Amino acid sequence: QVQLVESGGGLVQPGGSLRLSCVASGSIFSIYAMGWYRQAPGNQRELAATITSGGSTTYADSVKGRFTISRDNAKNTVYLQMNSLKPEDTAVYYCNAASVRLVSSTRNRDYWGQGTRVTVSS
Repeated sequence: QVQLVESGGGLVQPGGSLRLSCVASGSIFSIYAMGWYRQAPGNQRELAATITSGGSTTYADSVKGRFTISRDNAKNTVYLQMNSLKPEDTAVYYCNAASVRLVSSTRNRDYWGQGTRVTVSS
């Protein structure tokens, strides 16, 4: 099995910064993509940013220029640096690991973390 553990959420004032981290643990052979999704109250879960093992990134239009995703493949860890935070960034942020291949397995599957809450408020 694979566990994703997020950290770094909290309360921050508008214009502030936070850095989220997510570590994937288990008998992992490879992870194609890791990313962050977010879900605000009353809304559906949406993509914030993703990064492939090769370093290709995708960002939601709403976070471009403010958020930066990065990844340490050797540590199976993904980070999300969030700057210039706005109240509308308030949400639970979920880490995702996509197309995870376990050691001694021929199948890929996706995994989700439990989420970390980010609140942007004065």
